[in-house]
Amino acid sequence: MIVVDTRFAGLLKALRQDSGLSLRSLATIVHYSHSYLWDIETGRKQPTPEVAHALDAALSAEGTLAELVTHQPDADMNAPLSEAMRLLDGNRHHLQNLAQQLRDADDDPAARHEAAQWARFAKWLNSTFVRSRPRLVRWGARRYSARLRSETGASPFRMEMMAQGRAPRTECRAVTKKIAPADIASLLMIEEGDFIICRENHYFADDEPVQIGMTFLPEYLATEAPHLGRKALGRGSLYSRLADIGYRAARVNEHIIARMPSMLEGEHLAISPITPVLEITHTSFNEQGQPFEVTRFVIRADLTTLDFEMPVED
Repeated sequence: MIVVDTRFAGLLKALRQDSGLSLRSLATIVHYSHSYLWDIETGRKQPTPEVAHALDAALSAEGTLAELVTHQPDADMNAPLSEAMRLLDGNRHHLQNLAQQLRDADDDPAARHEAAQWARFAKWLNSTFVRSRPRLVRWGARRYSARLRSETGASPFRMEMMAQGRAPRTECRAVTKKIAPADIASLLMIEEGDFIICRENHYFADDEPVQIGMTFLPEYLATEAPHLGRKALGRGSLYSRLADIGYRAARVNEHIIARMPSMLEGEHLAISPITPVLEITHTSFNEQGQPFEVTRFVIRADLTTLDFEMPVED
């Protein structure tokens, strides 16, 4: 587990102010959202060791921040708590039956007291290990930065997750060719009935499913670059391969809605039917304003924060 010294937040603020940096400026340097850094600086969230090292380097703190965030062996955790969590995870059905039996024991004060203890314990577990987890921040325009992609060799999702101290994994489940649906044909400005290449990707953070992405490409791109039909796309993934053949995103449009998941989406994302998702329809345009890629993301809304920064038009 990660242990953060109580002095971290105050030291971070003092170092940042001494350097003359705003939170937004610091966020740009370390590639984390300014809202996330504000939460850390105010003590609302705790940093990971990766975040601490990034801040150390940005503020020339010579290790003073990093040394306040340490890993402690799991063996140091309270043994009864670990055992209780194991039981809760492996015996949910048994615990549900026990809770029902306790609720039915209206005339047994001892049983009611035990039920109340279980309720308080379950609430504490949820608050500590579920609701207090930092949300995954989905960047705005900079997730498609060619410079960052070149420096890291990573896809937008992998850049985001690594910057937040999470272990990313992407699985390309299928690459198929089919006739473009009317809505996708319209977005790509191709004729209905034209063929498109479809790439189905599933995304994981620390092996937890967090989003699904279905990418649609005009068939003529696969003619120019046959490797777009392969599952593995190499360093920089899809956007680097598109840039290799002259299709660089100069502008993107993202249309976002919130809705409930389909049954299949719920299965893929390991969520209940009442957990909302965000559907983001992303379109990439080249410098001539031609759309050349559409990706429809379905993202767990309970785990995600959207962080957009954009110029204000006159």
